[in-house]
Amino acid sequence: MKLQVTQANLSKALSTVARIANSRNPLPILSNVLLKTENNRLSIAATNLDIGITHFIGSKIETEGAITVPARLMQDFVSSLPDSVLNLELADNKLHITTDQYQSTINGIVADDFPVMPAIKEGVTWKSPAADFKKALSQVVFAASADDARPVLNGVYFHSSGSQAVVVATDSYRLAENKLGKASKPINFLVPASAAQDLLRIISDTDKEVVVTHDDQQVLFHAGDVSLVARLIEGNYPDYRKLIPTKFETTATLARADFLNITKVSSLFARESAGSITVKADKQDGVSINAIASQLGENTAKADAKVTGGGEVTLNSRYLIDALNAFSAQEVEFCFNGKLEPVILRSAGEANYVHLIMPLRS
Repeated sequence: MKLQVTQANLSKALSTVARIANSRNPLPILSNVLLKTENNRLSIAATNLDIGITHFIGSKIETEGAITVPARLMQDFVSSLPDSVLNLELADNKLHITTDQYQSTINGIVADDFPVMPAIKEGVTWKSPAADFKKALSQVVFAASADDARPVLNGVYFHSSGSQAVVVATDSYRLAENKLGKASKPINFLVPASAAQDLLRIISDTDKEVVVTHDDQQVLFHAGDVSLVARLIEGNYPDYRKLIPTKFETTATLARADFLNITKVSSLFARESAGSITVKADKQDGVSINAIASQLGENTAKADAKVTGGGEVTLNSRYLIDALNAFSAQEVEFCFNGKLEPVILRSAGEANYVHLIMPLRS
């Protein structure tokens, strides 16, 4: 293998893939990245056996070849080099990297030993605009559970509802659902939340679309010059739709920034009570939040709101802050039915997005 590549392109590709190379894995080669020439481009790939990421970059190739090298060393070394053209040459499983100022050799492991995730031969393929896909996924992925007791809740659920592609995540205390656009084919698969987080990192602002291909065992996401393949979580996702109420006794419409600010201030007084805050909606006083810390004091914060009905509900302040941060619209609607029913956050500016929070028993 002998080729030329720019330092900027190689550094960007290594930063994309190297994060999933695991130095603590019992297989030493999994702490390496695979460098391989393909169709007059250089591919840089890494895997942890559950997720695989490949980034293609343009290069001037003299001779074809492949090698794996330590991910951390390669990433740190290339990112430290000045912006220039790098010469890469492979000889006796040693990768020689030279520039006008540097001459370095990195010992590698033969590429034949690098595990390759099997290709999806008979899968369902569909597309989504990259910007819409990234926003929709970012608004739900944080709601997935981190508790391994129920593995299906550790994932992000992609499915089709009628002609719509839908993405949802829940930890059973909160739930976020978003629509991805039209679905011309049936969709039904469950992606690990960790893979979804990696996917958000690889979708750039310049990518036009995300192409998704999946079968019963894995899914492939392709955006621009980067692809991510992940093993799917087995199991049936809960029938979450029946949890989402459609009618409300109380609806408060207010500025998202104001709601977020009074929630953050109140959360400071809610640390003793596991983040418990009481949100009250009133036609005259708008929305107010009360939090009590027996040792420190208490706080009530108010924001102007247009309120229909009235009442109060006790919530986890962190969940409310996370939800409000996920919206980008200027105004949000805060809707609920009594103290024990789920709370819904929504926005006219983001009609496809719904966020649900289960109340705490006050």
